[in-house]
Amino acid sequence: MIKSDSHVHTAFSTDSKTPMEEMLKAAIKNGYSSICFTDHMDYNFPAIYNKSNIKEPPFFLDADAYFSEIKRLIPLYPQIKIRTGIELGLKEDAKDKCTELLNLYKFDFVIGSTHLIDNTDPYYDEAWQGKDEKTVLQKFYETTLGNIKSSVDFDVYGHIDYITRYTPYMKKLRKNNAYNEEYYISITDSFLDIIEIILKKLIYNGKGIELNTSGLKYGLRHPHPHEKILKLYKDLGGEIITLGSDAHETAHLGYGFDNVPEILKTCGFKYYTEFTNRRPEMLPLH
Repeated sequence: MIKSDSHVHTAFSTDSKTPMEEMLKAAIKNGYSSICFTDHMDYNFPAIYNKSNIKEPPFFLDADAYFSEIKRLIPLYPQIKIRTGIELGLKEDAKDKCTELLNLYKFDFVIGSTHLIDNTDPYYDEAWQGKDEKTVLQKFYETTLGNIKSSVDFDVYGHIDYITRYTPYMKKLRKNNAYNEEYYISITDSFLDIIEIILKKLIYNGKGIELNTSGLKYGLRHPHPHEKILKLYKDLGGEIITLGSDAHETAHLGYGFDNVPEILKTCGFKYYTEFTNRRPEMLPLH
């Protein structure tokens, strides 16, 4: 089992309540050699309202506090390599802010992700209401391609087929603890043409992708992206692939990592990647 997780969230992310030190202790308990904290920064994400009905900006990282906490923890836990990271929610009207942030702070690793379509998260039913499913899926991949073409200097693109777990039919299946492999394959195959364009653009720009095991956690029986996409990336000449659980609580740290080496080998990979100081290191799969 690989003992390094490059996509981990803590209480510095709006959607996690887990203190960074608690996540770190869990990693050490599980024998991890390295961990990268990639808390969310989604500039211009639609505002939410707290219990007092006060408007708040969600998914906004307090970078100073984040780096201060890591600085405090590093000497306390020398038995594990602690890497700094961030998951940037990319969108056209946020690219300048993202670039400014990356110029101000020196992260080890930067994930770029698509979390919004037309300023709406596909997690919410509103993103799908009154719309054809394939139209929304196509828009998601077109948005992703546009984000990749922006000037933001990320290292890998996160969970490229993130949207697949939130289609209305997929959510209905999950709610009923059901599964439909034929359906999942169909919504993957239907968009392989634009996904191939996305992968070619990433490879041309020297960027990688991640194998994100949260798909396994959500009952999809496949990682993000689907193995078809992982293999396509490799067949196109892609080499940079990081591994992340997308954990938001300690129970999900390294989720499904025992399956990862075989998944990658089946797709043609011999190595996986870790970033330090924004530089990739290729590590052998055992």
